[in-house]
Amino acid sequence: MTFSGWPVEALEFYEHLEADNSKTFWQAHKDRYDEAVRAPMEELLAELEPEFGPGKIFRPNRDVRFSADKSPYKTHIGAHLEAGGYVQLSADGLACGNGMYQLAADQLERYRAAVAEDVSGAELERVIARVEKDGPKVFGRDSLKSAPRGYPKDHPRIELLRHKGLVAWQEWPPAKWLGTRAALTRIAAFLRASQPLRDWLDGHVGPSELPAR
Repeated sequence: MTFSGWPVEALEFYEHLEADNSKTFWQAHKDRYDEAVRAPMEELLAELEPEFGPGKIFRPNRDVRFSADKSPYKTHIGAHLEAGGYVQLSADGLACGNGMYQLAADQLERYRAAVAEDVSGAELERVIARVEKDGPKVFGRDSLKSAPRGYPKDHPRIELLRHKGLVAWQEWPPAKWLGTRAALTRIAAFLRASQPLRDWLDGHVGPSELPAR
């Protein structure tokens, strides 16, 4: 099937789920989730695959084992692309991300070394400026309030050094185009615009080499 956007029913599903996040509601409306929410996401990923690699839809259930919030279901659908990139739909509209959301200890060490180094650090600054010129915004995640150990507080890239994750992000509120192929166009444009950030991170940080827990 060709991707033609998400119908209004997809956003309405999440509006109702936010009001009644229960197993009873989910089971009674799972057909709507499958048809109006998940099926379009599967169609979208199929169309993105030739350029951005295969995608995986995250399960709708929340992990509530260590959370005070015991709501059983996520109030959005999210999908991750193998080549980098994230797509999310909720009652608030569409959102896309790209980068490294949470750096493992070895990744963080390599990231900070690359940011601190004059050539690679200046390159990252240029990459961020280029990405943001095209629309997405670049955000640091889980940032320290002070300089990381071993780095001077007056380092010219101290703000970047404080981050424990770095992502490009863009959001769009609900609009009529979300129910058309214009959604595919905007998602693909975001992924292309944010790719330089992903390339820098892949080249200077790379995957974690620590054993999986």
